[in-house]
Amino acid sequence: MPKNTLPKIIFLEIKEGTAFTECIIKQYHTHLFCHRGSIKFLFNDTPMVCKSGQFLFWFAESRLGQIQTSKGFKATVLLVEKDFLTNNIPDQGWSINAQLHSRVFPVKNIAAIEEKERILNNFKWMNQRFNETEHRFYDEALNLQMRIFILEMWHTFANEYEQRRHSLQTGTLYQQFINLLQQYCLTEREVQFYSNLLNITPKYLNHLCKSHSGITASEWIQRHAKERILILLQNKDLNISEIADEMNFSSRSFFTRYVKKVLGLSPSEFRNRVN
Repeated sequence: MPKNTLPKIIFLEIKEGTAFTECIIKQYHTHLFCHRGSIKFLFNDTPMVCKSGQFLFWFAESRLGQIQTSKGFKATVLLVEKDFLTNNIPDQGWSINAQLHSRVFPVKNIAAIEEKERILNNFKWMNQRFNETEHRFYDEALNLQMRIFILEMWHTFANEYEQRRHSLQTGTLYQQFINLLQQYCLTEREVQFYSNLLNITPKYLNHLCKSHSGITASEWIQRHAKERILILLQNKDLNISEIADEMNFSSRSFFTRYVKKVLGLSPSEFRNRVN
């Protein structure tokens, strides 16, 4: 393995009082299964808790604060270096929705014992593959194991994801808006589009979002569009014009201006920075 680089995988068994340092939060995607007790935290300024039997996923550079573990807390954690995971996400349509869903709902309910075992085995196999440094095809095998890890996690979370989507469809107007946003934000970036589907005015939709989450519908739309742009720009198989077409921009120049607005960089500048 190259020297002077962050480990791609860190496997931990943690207990109460364990500190999540700023370096870990910024550099690693956190996968945590809670065995006992609970962990409380602020996620995008919203109080959340992960309890015994639940799974927690934080993207690297998530906006987190006030992380506290309860008495008797115990968890198994797999940390994956941010670029290593991103570079090995399988090229499937489900990936964008799965990522966006996790950025809104980081805590997952794991009801079945076999799914708990699947998660913990997935952690163990990933760590074992990372430590097999004498393997003749180490890099290739490790990358393949990372892709299998992601697919296994998606399999585990698919039912929870679909159940939550169904509850959102039958929930409040605000919840329905969030669900619609996950479905349409790739191509629809106007408040009017979503307010029409909900049969309310854009002004009222902005008011609902502001009262429920502290940010307007416009800001929600821009957040989701930004996430999609980041995911698509990291896909090296797509050129910038293809991404602009996929996101329904009328021209590459309009797409470039929008990207500079939300990222502070042009699409080309962003790709040059991450490569």
